[in-house]
Amino acid sequence: MPCRAVGGQYLSIRYTERLAEAGIEPSVGSVGDSYDNALAETINGLYKTELVHRQGPWRNMQDLEMATLGWVDWFNNRRLLGPIGNIPPAEAEQNFYAQHDVLDMVA
Repeated sequence: MPCRAVGGQYLSIRYTERLAEAGIEPSVGSVGDSYDNALAETINGLYKTELVHRQGPWRNMQDLEMATLGWVDWFNNRRLLGPIGNIPPAEAEQNFYAQHDVLDMVA
């Protein structure tokens, strides 16, 4: 059990670092350096609904892990997201950084 807590704490710390790198501020009234993780919880709920419960039961952990890799690939690289122009999130991210690179060269 202690390994899970340590792993969870590490993930929480890394998540907090990534948010800070992206310039995302902690929620007002948050405890310590805790960030509002409503979006992460939403993604976890989608994952459980769309993959774990709908396509289960799973024979073993390896089958679930392989299915998870496929779901994450679809979610990031093939899912068309309306609010960003019906393109996959990975493509939107590439466009964002390409635009940033051009703006950096101009400056």
